[in-house]
Amino acid sequence: MPYDVAFRHQQALDPSALTTIVAALHAVTTAIDDCRNAGVPFDADPGVLLLARHLGHIAGAGSDDSLLRRRCEDKIAELKKHPALATLAIRGVAYDAAAKDLFHVEGHAALHRLAIALGLSEGDYDLRSNRGHASQSGEITLHTDEVRVQLSLTALGPGHEVNYRRVRGRHDHLGDRARYAMARELLATERFAERLQRELRLTTSAPAPALLAD
Repeated sequence: MPYDVAFRHQQALDPSALTTIVAALHAVTTAIDDCRNAGVPFDADPGVLLLARHLGHIAGAGSDDSLLRRRCEDKIAELKKHPALATLAIRGVAYDAAAKDLFHVEGHAALHRLAIALGLSEGDYDLRSNRGHASQSGEITLHTDEVRVQLSLTALGPGHEVNYRRVRGRHDHLGDRARYAMARELLATERFAERLQRELRLTTSAPAPALLAD
């Protein structure tokens, strides 16, 4: 093992300097990298295992698993009340596959809610998604006989995530002049539906009753 080093084993035998989760985690990841460089299986390496146990000891000190699990469940419930779409629009999703997946899932759901708020039935609109290149957000588009609403993160920057315009049928991809809104405005579904009807003078049915949050 000419490329191996002894440092991880020394740290594992005396981890007293690793007093925080960050320091202990760094030691574990560095030890794993050392094993990979040396061609040593890290999942059976004594240095890695002892360092990982030390990390677990630090993370578990004074913690009750049941309490931590309950706090995680509470956090999940809280986050579900606040869609991530507005946050993703600010931070971006380029080269982040997981964030991009979430952007498209939440974007699709937001435009579906908008279609319902506009009083549209399933056959009255098309809802499609184009993921584009890894460097882009891609776009999610709601297209009716009168309006085209597209959600994407473009070079135009904040405040331009939602592009909407009046169209003449579902084959019209140009339409009238583009108008813009923020992603968080799209999340206020009823208000945004009223805005579309007012600004574009849509003839779709009256908005449906207020929707319950997902």
